[in-house]
Amino acid sequence: MLLVKPKESNMKYVKNIYILFAFTTLTLTYSCSKQLDRTPTETVYSDEALTNSNAVKKALVGAYTDLGSTYFYGGGAFLYPDLLGATTEINWSGTFGGMTQMVNKDLPTNNSYVANTWLAAYKAINSVNNVLANLDKITDADANASVEGQAKFIRGSAYFDLVRIYAKAWNDGNPDENWGVPLVLTPTTLITDSSKVARNTVFEVYMQVISDLTDAKNLLPATNGFYAGSLTASAMLARVYLQQGDYASAVEEADRVIASGKYSLTSSYADAFPFPNETASAVANTTEDVFAMQVTTSSGVNNFNTFYSPLSRGDIQIEDAHLNLYEANDDRLNMFYSSGGSVYTGKFDNMYGNVHIIRLAEMYLIRAEGNFREGTTIGAAPVTDINTIRNRVNLESYDEADVTLDKILSERYLELAFEGFKLHDIKRLEGNVGLLPWNANALVFPIPSREIKVNTKLIQNDGYN
Repeated sequence: MLLVKPKESNMKYVKNIYILFAFTTLTLTYSCSKQLDRTPTETVYSDEALTNSNAVKKALVGAYTDLGSTYFYGGGAFLYPDLLGATTEINWSGTFGGMTQMVNKDLPTNNSYVANTWLAAYKAINSVNNVLANLDKITDADANASVEGQAKFIRGSAYFDLVRIYAKAWNDGNPDENWGVPLVLTPTTLITDSSKVARNTVFEVYMQVISDLTDAKNLLPATNGFYAGSLTASAMLARVYLQQGDYASAVEEADRVIASGKYSLTSSYADAFPFPNETASAVANTTEDVFAMQVTTSSGVNNFNTFYSPLSRGDIQIEDAHLNLYEANDDRLNMFYSSGGSVYTGKFDNMYGNVHIIRLAEMYLIRAEGNFREGTTIGAAPVTDINTIRNRVNLESYDEADVTLDKILSERYLELAFEGFKLHDIKRLEGNVGLLPWNANALVFPIPSREIKVNTKLIQNDGYN
């Protein structure tokens, strides 16, 4: 059923984000009304010399902040691909031209969101490269391992989403021949010809992603508060391996997260997206948050809230084509409500809610799909994992004979709807986006034109001038 709520308006705080990166320097002013960019320069400045252990640790915290940019893990890295993969299940009514271009699958190379996402990702990468280059300042062995592991988790995660967004899918031709994104593994402070690097292959980027995340898995304690821990790295590895079609490895990593017992599904689906008393407030991670970007009343941003919630801009409405996919008694339907004549998802109504990057539910779905494809029952049979997801939302259990790959994929689609999975799943499953095939050039972001102007070694993606 649909719940009716009055439409409200909230003004967002204006946030000034100053981004400096090796290839370009951009000043970004973020608000709910405008986003501006400036021209590139040739120098990258360090905020602070990393002369001691505390400075390095402080820089690591800063790298998490960089990762959580509105254009990246603050939501943009997941929202934008969802818009690029959107068809009839949502309606986009926003006025930001750059995002309208995503919905229309008509991205110019100077699209500001394409450019700013690239920039935000490499800002985070440069920050952790600076941390990794100064690990010798941390003499305590446990602290050193923790900082290295967290830095490599950030870098591996950033490169994974960069290569998924700006390059052909792993399964689209030969990943050892297709261009990925540039791998920059050392800090850059001054632009020279040697710092202007070419694109690595998709294969090389994925290998670096897996190397970084595996190092993080081995270096970090199982959990680490709301920072990345070993299980967080395993969860991201499960996502990476699933994208590659390496189902056995995906199962192994997902099972490690589930079997640890460190996380549990919330009692209801709504509890996974807390909005206490329907009042905007900062809340702690839920029991099923394996990793979430932290948002408070004074720091962080949740870009899902900005565009999905009618309590903010509310530029994305949910259409019947999506609602009709659910079974009648599915409790997930109660997350949708009518406001001002349109239907919205309530997942992101809390303006200060954390950005849920990895939920435990995803791990059950990865384990179920991987085990089904491999004919294995590592950790649990596929029917058990799917029923765990179904029972939480008040749906009847399947019998083992009823479970098919299509049913597993359907549960995945509905459970993770609007959280940034749609386009990437279409690509790995080789589906379609409307009339476009999964490997259409229009479903890959272009390399930002200003990056190519600064770095002539960069090759543009197919289909873009």
